[in-house]
Amino acid sequence: MNKNLKLTKQGLETLKKEFTELVEVKRPKLVDRLSNARSQGDLSENSDYQSAKEELEFLDGRIDELDEVLKNATVVAADGKSNSGVGIGTKVTVKVNGKEIVFDIVGEWEADPVNKKISHDSPLGVALLGKNAGDKAEVDAPAGKIQYEILSVE
Repeated sequence: MNKNLKLTKQGLETLKKEFTELVEVKRPKLVDRLSNARSQGDLSENSDYQSAKEELEFLDGRIDELDEVLKNATVVAADGKSNSGVGIGTKVTVKVNGKEIVFDIVGEWEADPVNKKISHDSPLGVALLGKNAGDKAEVDAPAGKIQYEILSVE
């Protein structure tokens, strides 16, 4: 992964906290659990050993993944000028189907659609990038084309 990843400052901090938590707290506990399970004898019938071993492999995979992201991440700060349009780090208010919705445009590793944080790489994010208040954006969705009217960009 040598792709340059874009993150907001807040997103970078969140990933750093997760990385630190995994390396300094969760991994040592799991290593202790694995060591204790190993000391209980026959490993072929020891379900705690197998479970701890699988969890450790998964955790190490996540640690490696986060390490790569943190090495390749570029913090993108919103410049606060509405004339630059929608970009990573901006908050955009749109009107769709008569409802106003506020989205935070974030890097792909921060995306959380349930909490209205959408990636700049998502179909909606791509459609909104560079647009300003008063512009319209159209997105192809499984249910057909959806029209978004941009009310404001912060």
